Amino acid sequence: MSFQYLTPDFILNSVETLGLQPTGEMTQLNSYENRVFDLKLENGDRIIAKFYRSNRWPEKALIEEHQFMADLASSGVHVVQPMSFANKSLFELKDQKSFFCLYPKFKGRMPQEFLPGELQKVGRTLARLHNVGAQFQFSHRPSLTTDFYGYESLDVLSEWVAPEVSSRYFSAAQDILNFLDERLGQYSQIRIHGDCHKGNLLNNEQDFFFVDFDDSINGVEAQDFWMLLDRENFEDELDQILEGYDELREFDISQKELFEPLRGLRIMYYARWIATRWSDPSFPRLFPNFESYAYWAQEAEQLEKISWSL
Repeated sequence: MSFQYLTPDFILNSVETLGLQPTGEMTQLNSYENRVFDLKLENGDRIIAKFYRSNRWPEKALIEEHQFMADLASSGVHVVQPMSFANKSLFELKDQKSFFCLYPKFKGRMPQEFLPGELQKVGRTLARLHNVGAQFQFSHRPSLTTDFYGYESLDVLSEWVAPEVSSRYFSAAQDILNFLDERLGQYSQIRIHGDCHKGNLLNNEQDFFFVDFDDSINGVEAQDFWMLLDRENFEDELDQILEGYDELREFDISQKELFEPLRGLRIMYYARWIATRWSDPSFPRLFPNFESYAYWAQEAEQLEKISWSL
């Protein structure tokens, strides 16, 4: 479903239902899955309005996302959590079968590169996040399994992968899934961020804050590690993150064997995500090469390199 209903008047009226007074000054921010807007209020404050894509998450799953952030904040973990009105942070758009929420505008920079000592800070923040996440599991959000993220993705992609590289793509994907089928179940799963890359990490010059828990799931800690690491400086960056992480939580270093196959699993799921959003007019514009041979040849090559490394 597209977001054609999100006219400026609709956005402003939705915010006004919560007792706020926007000026009408509004900027759309980058977001593929949802729609996010920077709004100015009459009192001079700025807020971020997030409108969720219809039918992606059930209400209970969105409530769990918000509760996870609240648990983290109450435990002293640096996160940007949604604003609460009358003890609620999630608000329904009944005519659209969707929901929205508001965030305070947070001033911070996304790290392009890390300065000395910063990766240790990231490690400590990630350890605190995982300590809270380990208290219990989600009930209404997915778990990191090969069935959901792997095999179901391949079912969708069977109609998309370029025929010239199809056998290579699915053979390499199967090797990766076989490895994960053997190893993933050996590790316990906790609530994790799930999309823990540098773009979801902000620095306010004092510490690091995690943002955008839209993909939070039950998963292994390794999933929140590999996405943060620069592949060219993998070992050095991992050592620095673990230096801070291990001060507050022990990382099972054997999970390191999951880093590359989990990257392969994400490659499959990411392609599935694009395929299932293709009817949204914005996606063909955002991914103009998705139906090309070159796109799938590159994807097959990436999966093959991962399968050969196992």
